[in-house]
Amino acid sequence: MAKLDGKKILACCANGAGSSLMMENAIKKVMTRNSVKPAEVRHCPVSEGKSAARNYDVVFCAKPFAKNFEGADQSGTVVIPLKNVMSDKEIEAALKEADLLD
Repeated sequence: MAKLDGKKILACCANGAGSSLMMENAIKKVMTRNSVKPAEVRHCPVSEGKSAARNYDVVFCAKPFAKNFEGADQSGTVVIPLKNVMSDKEIEAALKEADLLD
């Protein structure tokens, strides 16, 4: 069983419409490529994600937004800031670095 099987993953961007949707698609691509079956992968704006983050196992966001999720780690949430939110290769590398993907 993969470490992210059954986990909840959130992708956040400024408005929750464009780049977070593309980030969600890139995350799903990484999950499929690695045979991971998360419970949920969804996207939303940072304003919603700030309060919802504690309900997710992993939160992805652009690096400038990472400070919005300070404190989420206290509930066990892993926050992964990205330079290029649409790069499935960066997402995969970040998950491996966080020891969430083999």
